[in-house]
Order: sequence, then structure tokens, then C-alpha cells
Amino acid sequence: MLKNWKFHSASSILFGNGAIHQLPNLIERFKPKRIVLITDPGIVKAGIANRATEILRDVGIKLVVYDQAVPEPTMASVLTCFSQLEEYQPDLLIALGGGSCIDLCKMISLLLTYGGHPADYFGEAKIPGSIRPIIAIPTTAGTGSEVSPVTIVTDEQTNLKVGISDQSLRPAVALLDPELTVKLPPYITACTGMDALSQAIESYFAIDYRYIEAEGNLIYQGSNPMSDVFAEKAIRLISENLSTAVHQGSNLAARSNMLLGNLYSALAFTNSGTSLIHALSYPIAEITKKPHGEIIGLLLPYVMEYNMFADVDRFSEIGIFLGERGEGKYNLAKAGIEFVSRLVDDLGMPTRLEMIGIKREHFDLIVEKSLGIDRLIRINPKKPQFEGVKSLLNKAF
Repeated sequence: MLKNWKFHSASSILFGNGAIHQLPNLIERFKPKRIVLITDPGIVKAGIANRATEILRDVGIKLVVYDQAVPEPTMASVLTCFSQLEEYQPDLLIALGGGSCIDLCKMISLLLTYGGHPADYFGEAKIPGSIRPIIAIPTTAGTGSEVSPVTIVTDEQTNLKVGISDQSLRPAVALLDPELTVKLPPYITACTGMDALSQAIESYFAIDYRYIEAEGNLIYQGSNPMSDVFAEKAIRLISENLSTAVHQGSNLAARSNMLLGNLYSALAFTNSGTSLIHALSYPIAEITKKPHGEIIGLLLPYVMEYNMFADVDRFSEIGIFLGERGEGKYNLAKAGIEFVSRLVDDLGMPTRLEMIGIKREHFDLIVEKSLGIDRLIRINPKKPQFEGVKSLLNKAF
């Protein structure tokens, strides 16, 4: 059991329209000799990478651009990137893109600093110390990787997503510029937004830190007073703005609120943790290859219902944060779950597992793998059991 809670974030956070133009001032703080910008082809095509390189050109420091980051990074993609940057030895890394791009940047910084293979660091708190500084610039309002202590990679040997979790992985600077998210396509906006909403909800219904059945210096430590504050703000902001951001992509006010809601969500869940929803999403993703946020959005109402009776007070409060009104905690909790279901449907996202290619014969393997992800399972308010989780999947089918 834990007796204390802690709160961590990126070393500094810069938020606002046009914030990317502050890059030269931020870079000056680190006195680098060599900089690498890690991004992906989509960001290049959208012209966002060019905006960044034009700003960086005025800095007068040697810059190398790696623009081949891929969605859901695999071990092979990590090693390919590392092989191209190892000789250059940058002392400052800039990640420009979605969560996958930022995750890749974290792994490259880790390998440049300490060498070895990513598998050497799988698990929690296995990194010797600080890594080379990262300025993370998200172009999606979703994963929260810009302030997160976690990086995820697909291990081809086990065909499963695995995580490296360590406080030293939090970027030195999180730079959030809502203007960079305006060109995000509607469906990616929906998927990343549902991921952020789920992370906030999971943070709020996470088991109280005092009742976590684990000891030591945990990355995910359960709900605590500070994570609760950010989770509530995130749930309210995201639920009020996600549909507008999807259907009115140029609405900068909605985009700004989504990016701020994503930040609040990340500040919450990167301290409290995520739960059974994310644990189930990883083995499902290895079967379907669907976007992470699509799977998360599908699972969210079903796992909320699965957990509801373990903490009706919390779930009724979540219902209120989602804008529901009514008498009785049970009714509010149910109303919140129904709101999430309606939102997923409004965004045009799948609502049943069969819609994303999952078959009933996959259930045993999904449950077995998800229950093995202890850092997430121990956060869940209802202790997951094999048959109960399998029944949950049947309801979602």
C-alpha cells in the first residue's frame, strides 16, 4: 500500500496560439551544438514541419531532420531511426507530431544517452538517470505524450505493445500550439480526442492511491487530490468541445480547448494511471491494427459500466462532469456512460468489437494478455477476473 502521492510533469509547459515561434528562446536555454527534429511524412505534407524548420533556421545551430516516424512505432522503426542519428549525436531533440512521434523521440533520446536495446528498459523505473532533453510539440490533442513518463513500442517478437515507464522520460519542454492542430483530419481528431477523454475518465475513477496493492516508486500511483482536479477539468473541456472540433475543424476555439483538455488529461493520468481500458486495447490493437483512439473509444462505455458499482460515487461525479443532471448517484453514473456511447456514435466511430474485426475466438487471448499488464490492471477500481472481463468483451461484441 502507498502512504504518499507525488505529482510530476514536464519540466516546463508553454501553451498558446503561435507558441511555436518561441522555439528559439527555448533552445537557447539548453545551449545545444546539434539539434535533431523528429517528425513524420504527414506533418511534412501538411507544411507544419516546414514552419518549424524555418523558425529553427534562424537559430544558427546545425539541424538534422528525421521525417520517417510511423504510427504506433515498432522496434524495427526505432532501431532504424537510431541507426541514422547515432553518428550525429544530437544534444537536443525536438519531437513534432502525434504521440507516436513523441514516443519515438523519447526512445531515441534514451538510446543515445545510455545505449543498448529498447528491450533493456521495458517495465518501470529501469533508466539510470536523465536522458537528453526533448522539446515535445504535439500536433494532436490526444495522447499526452508531451508530458508523459511512458513510451510505447510494438515488440515484433511477442506481437504486443510494451511500455518503458520512467520519470526521466518526461520531456524537458511541452510546447502546445493550438494552431498546429487545425489541419488535423476529422477522424484523427475524433480518435485522439476520445483517447484523451478516456485517459481523464480513467484517471478519475482510478483506485485511490492509498489502496493500490503494490509498493515502491510507482509511475502510476492511483487517484490523488491533484490528479482529480486536472481530470475533472479535462472531462468537462473535452466533452464540451470534441464534437465541434471534429465537425468544425477550423474552429480554433474548440481546437484550443481540446488541446488544453488534453494537457489536463495528461497531467492527471500520467500521475494516477490508466486502467483496464488501455490494458485491453493493446492486445486488441495487435489483432486489428486499428488506431489506438478508435479502440479506446469503443471500449470506454463498456469498461465504465463494468467498473461502475465498484465506486458509484466517482462514476456519478463523472456523469456530472459530462453535463448530465438527475436524481440519484446510480442514475447519474448510468447517464454518464450513455453520454459517452452517444458521443462515440456522433463521431462516426465503431461501437462494437465485431465492427473492427474482433472475433469471439480472440477473447481468451485478449483477456490473458491484458490481465498481465499489471501497471494498468492494479489501477482498475474493480479487480479484473478472467471470466468477468470475458463477459465484458461479449457485451461489447
